[in-house]
Amino acid sequence: MGNGYTQPQSELQACCNSSYELLVTKKNAQLGDFIPYEMHEDKQTQVDEKIYDMLPEILSLQAMPFSDKPYKKCAVVGNGGILLNSCCGSEIDQSDYVFRFNLPPMTHSYDIGNKTDLVTANPSILIKNFSKLNEFRRPFSDMVKVYGSALFIMPAFYSMGNKELSFKVYYTLKDFDSELRLVYFHPNYLKNLGLYWKHKGITSRRLSSGFMLVSSALELCDELTLYGFWPFSEDHKGNPVPHHYYDNIMPKPGFHSMPDEFFFYAQLHSLGALKLKVGRCY
Repeated sequence: MGNGYTQPQSELQACCNSSYELLVTKKNAQLGDFIPYEMHEDKQTQVDEKIYDMLPEILSLQAMPFSDKPYKKCAVVGNGGILLNSCCGSEIDQSDYVFRFNLPPMTHSYDIGNKTDLVTANPSILIKNFSKLNEFRRPFSDMVKVYGSALFIMPAFYSMGNKELSFKVYYTLKDFDSELRLVYFHPNYLKNLGLYWKHKGITSRRLSSGFMLVSSALELCDELTLYGFWPFSEDHKGNPVPHHYYDNIMPKPGFHSMPDEFFFYAQLHSLGALKLKVGRCY
């Protein structure tokens, strides 16, 4: 890659350091430490033995895959309807590391692939579909089997409510012997990342989980390709495009700014920092 790639990568490394700060671990959150809530910085939670036991060990390739060296080839797979009939599944599965978001249905494998190394979940999914895990624990455990032993990231320290729900996820996965490895975004990483992109011109209340992990992948991957990122209702030929490849339900307005984020993806594509795939793969 040329100089266009090294600049955002080095800037993100300097500001945010995802290989160390992306996740809360036993290395950066020791017993007795206080972790601030992202939403309420004046409130904190103390790392007691219960929380400490949940955290991955001191950085190692087994516990945290970003600790040694960048991956050669990564795919960040959004959930946009632009993926339908893209025939990108095989290309995605050939990547060394595949990021996915918000527990997407693993349908349309010919278009989206089968491989998942990391997947996120917004708490709203668990509230809407699984009754906050007060009920439907087994259906949730059965549903996530499709992701195998992927790393499963949640924003536990966004708010107290998120923490309680994320901890329920931890115990549900443990009780049902899930292969998924649950980890938590570090609020300090997300705060620094938000400030970095705010200085670049993104003014939304909060970055989307897609943008967070695209930013992380810029640090961690030698070659990065984005699939399924398209915030418009028509493709470049004027054909209608559903919001997601699995439904056409629009997000709540005002929280994220997907068109603004897409503008930065396009800029990074033009710099050679990543490849933005918006058409068919073959």
